[in-house]
Amino acid sequence: MSRKPSKRMDETGSQRFFRILRGILSYLFVIIILIVSLVPIVWVFMSSFKSNTEILNSALSLPTVWSLKNYVTAFEMVPIATFYGNSAVVAVVATLLNVLVLSMSSYVLARFRFKGSRKLKSLFGLALLIPSAALLQPLYLTMKTLGFYDQLLGLIICYAAFSLPVSMYILTSYYLTIPLELEEAAYIDGAGFYYTFWRVIFPLAKPAMATCGVLAFLGAWNEFQIAMTLTSSTEKRTLPIALLYFKSQFASDYGAMFAATMVVIIPSIVVFILLQKQVTEGLVSGAVKG
Repeated sequence: MSRKPSKRMDETGSQRFFRILRGILSYLFVIIILIVSLVPIVWVFMSSFKSNTEILNSALSLPTVWSLKNYVTAFEMVPIATFYGNSAVVAVVATLLNVLVLSMSSYVLARFRFKGSRKLKSLFGLALLIPSAALLQPLYLTMKTLGFYDQLLGLIICYAAFSLPVSMYILTSYYLTIPLELEEAAYIDGAGFYYTFWRVIFPLAKPAMATCGVLAFLGAWNEFQIAMTLTSSTEKRTLPIALLYFKSQFASDYGAMFAATMVVIIPSIVVFILLQKQVTEGLVSGAVKG
């Protein structure tokens, strides 16, 4: 009984060459992306331990003395703990609000057809085309009228709303990958709509929920423009605005500013590292059907 030749055996010399070349180019591309992504973070980290003189004279060298002086200075110059608490409250509440509201509304858009459902999806798509800078004045006037100016609640509402379009598309696409037979079986067994959603669909959609949660959290944590526009007092401002306090008209404490920058970005990095598997699963699974 003759054995069929494998694909690898059928390859010609040129095909093998191009296959190896594609593999090498893929690895080179990944390495370049890693370098572009990591070098700025490593540079900021090293600069956070340098004095202003070292930063200006030798920006790429290692610190002569590894000291936490800049971190101490950063906390002394600016109430970072207050900003940190504000950012944590705003980001966490906005993320929970985003995920809880969209978990069911996206399911309805994915599974049910009703009058205006297509137009509603189109409106979410159009929202992605509007830059946030174009909405700053209307947001300011609206929050001022409602009494939410210089309040954390105003920031929470804005951040939850701005993350709705992306989260809606991710969740809607993911729900479409879940077999309809699972819901039909639950309905046959006597389960109602809410029981079916919370007991059958919601657990299956956890990767997509994690993706939406991480994106919403990072967006709220790192946002600057809206927080700068809708807050005025130090007690209500968030962490990204703290970096402005280290730069004045005539002098800048770069070491303390880089130390504060590390304080700002570390939570984002930690959250993404812890949930990167779920984020990848949510994006890939949703893309298959979406």
